[in-house]
Amino acid sequence: MKKIILLGAFSFLYSLNALSFTDSIPLPNERQARWQEAELGVLISYDLHIFDGKRYNQQLNRLTPIEDPQIFNPSKLDVEQWVVSAKAAGARFALLTATHETGFALYPSDVNPYSTKILTFKDGKADLVGDFVKACRKHGVLPGIYIGLRWNSLLGVFDFHVNGTGEFRERRERYYNQLAEGMVKELCTRYGDWFEIWFDGGAGDPAEGTPNVLPIVQKYQPNALFYWNAQVSEARWGGSESGTIGYPNWSTFPYPTMWAKHYPKILEKDFWLPKHGDSTGKYFLPAMADAPLRGYKGRHEWFWEPGDEAFIYPVSSLVSMYEKSVGRNSTLILGLTPDTAGLIPAPDVDTLRAFGAQIRKRYGQALDGQSFSKGSTHMLELSKKDSIGRIVLQEDIRKGHRIMEFRLEAEVKGKWIPIFNGSSIGHKLIVACPPELYSNRIRLRVIKALAPPALKMQAYR
Repeated sequence: MKKIILLGAFSFLYSLNALSFTDSIPLPNERQARWQEAELGVLISYDLHIFDGKRYNQQLNRLTPIEDPQIFNPSKLDVEQWVVSAKAAGARFALLTATHETGFALYPSDVNPYSTKILTFKDGKADLVGDFVKACRKHGVLPGIYIGLRWNSLLGVFDFHVNGTGEFRERRERYYNQLAEGMVKELCTRYGDWFEIWFDGGAGDPAEGTPNVLPIVQKYQPNALFYWNAQVSEARWGGSESGTIGYPNWSTFPYPTMWAKHYPKILEKDFWLPKHGDSTGKYFLPAMADAPLRGYKGRHEWFWEPGDEAFIYPVSSLVSMYEKSVGRNSTLILGLTPDTAGLIPAPDVDTLRAFGAQIRKRYGQALDGQSFSKGSTHMLELSKKDSIGRIVLQEDIRKGHRIMEFRLEAEVKGKWIPIFNGSSIGHKLIVACPPELYSNRIRLRVIKALAPPALKMQAYR
């Protein structure tokens, strides 16, 4: 009799779970919640070396200074076109590389002499960061900034540290740290609120003598998602640059940061932890899936190179990428590459527009229906029977992961057929239905939960 009562009164079990576990469910802070809810963003990468006429070689670029910064001379520079192109894809936020591996800054810095101030281009008054922020605000895109401190080929900085030995290196390192911290302060105080601040490869470990940037961000940009350093990560890299994430994917993690030197298990099993998270992790650390738009057929271009239009991902691949990232509780960031003219190339723009249109077509309008819950069962009843291609499940991520295990079914000809047995849902889970599914009733049966779920369920053709 006791077993029957427990199985038949799941809502009673929920209330017990709520009392026992709700306080221990990791919850996002406001920055993390907004970041997950944004779902899709872009990283716009621009630096001196795209003008040198050479193939990009990451290892060499991190070691070899650009001989003449005056090669920076985009003839048709239009930063607003970059932002408009991102918005056409459905991006809700955009990040710009203020500095990258060359050490050159895309704004007129007062602390970094290697910046647009030294250019003959626009008489040293070009401020691509300022133009970017204005364009984002004009078009309703949240602006973010990418700051590269880990490498600086001009100053001989590799993996945070200046080359050399003895007092020479120590003096140069102190100078570099002051310069880096000064740039972070400039970027945090000149341009208004940032949505996200992304440090290339992390921002180091101040305990080991790297720039100490976290206090600067916390003081001047308290609303910006901090990504990341040895002290804290507010998001995590998803283990690859394929634009996809594994399933299950939990927004919870066993460690407060992605700093593998402190937590070497992050590297194990081909980054299994970053790819999946940890259902029992006590830290909220949502996943980012990232990929360059020009990353098809084995290419991997975060920066523009000539003659590589064939390596733009086709729209079908981008849609699949979206469904395996945003549709698996991850934020997706696509890399865009302005060319030497200062424009996102036309083939890239066309692809971004088509991708955005396809996502809007597929997920812009859910099938008409009503949903309700009773105990452990959540129902979606459509106004009429229809072909169902995908079901979108969403938890209120601000309340954390609550569902741990579930079963999704559809009623067909009076019988309930299985669609998907799952575990993590989080902010969004897109479930592909069996071919030719025709139904008007979908149900989700919760097998295990930590607290009463706050669940939304919708169906799409």
